[in-house]
Amino acid sequence: MTEETRRPGKTRLHIILFLITLLTTTAAGALQTGADPLEDPWALLSGLPFSLTLMSILLVHEMGHYLVSRHHGVKATLPYFIPAPSFIGTFGAFIRMQSPPPDRRSLFDVAAAGPLAGLVLAVPAVIVGLHLSTVTPAVTQSGGIALGSSLLLSFLSQMTLGLLPDEANIALHPIGFAGWIGLLVTALNLLPVGQLDGGHVIYALFGRRSIWIARLALATILMLGVLRWWDGWLIWGVLLLFLGVRHPPPLDPYTPLDFKRKVLGWITLAMLAATFTPVPFTISEPEVYQEQHSPEPDEPPLPVREQEVFDERETKLGSVFYDHHPAGGGTLDLRPS
Repeated sequence: MTEETRRPGKTRLHIILFLITLLTTTAAGALQTGADPLEDPWALLSGLPFSLTLMSILLVHEMGHYLVSRHHGVKATLPYFIPAPSFIGTFGAFIRMQSPPPDRRSLFDVAAAGPLAGLVLAVPAVIVGLHLSTVTPAVTQSGGIALGSSLLLSFLSQMTLGLLPDEANIALHPIGFAGWIGLLVTALNLLPVGQLDGGHVIYALFGRRSIWIARLALATILMLGVLRWWDGWLIWGVLLLFLGVRHPPPLDPYTPLDFKRKVLGWITLAMLAATFTPVPFTISEPEVYQEQHSPEPDEPPLPVREQEVFDERETKLGSVFYDHHPAGGGTLDLRPS
């Protein structure tokens, strides 16, 4: 019997937080479809495809950590879910390790289990979501919230739809949007800094030498923020700097990983490269076209060559994913198909 089971009050807290987060993510999913749960409470049901998908990805990720911790005798809490009044309804979930891992091998197993388990659900969610999405030809860009792409997302789009995201307007289904968040969460957790999952992995691989990798990674994150690739990187970098770059050692910091774990460790770092999105979100202004009316001329105007119009339109095609795109142009829409 675990400590969590012996203390029903603590278990009750985890359940309450899970249910509240399920409600807030369902409300967020309903709002994404254009429904108003305050006006019609039954409209909450329209948010379930997004909510259930996202909550499943987060739950599987954290339970991967928890179950492997139990396997290695490491004390850990059940997942804490964090509800939030945001456009996705949550700030994620986490578990707390209450005792140090016995060695670098157990540290690696606990760290890698979460991202690997979460990705097992996130990838199918993206594939299913892309299948359920509406694809229209790209014409021109309009304003809205833009979602960035990763190498893995581009590959899945090419495999599922036969095109890259910047080659068409994709009205992304809520299941696909939840999968996209799952890929982003995987990348953020695998950053090789401090006590993030990626920080655990590089310590298990390189021991105390991992501090130099962590410092380089943190400097890169801060630089992306300073250069205004995405302002969130600056906030994320300052938070990681405050939490600390150094990784506490396990009880046995000297026993290295075996060959299989080393291979899996490099595969885990490759997952970071595949899921990393340099610009997760951007906001753009719509292109405004003004139509001017003038008196009808005495003589007909000179004909405009069709090729000139085509060339002008081609220069306006974009390579990022946009939210609102009635005209569209290389976009990935958050609205349901």
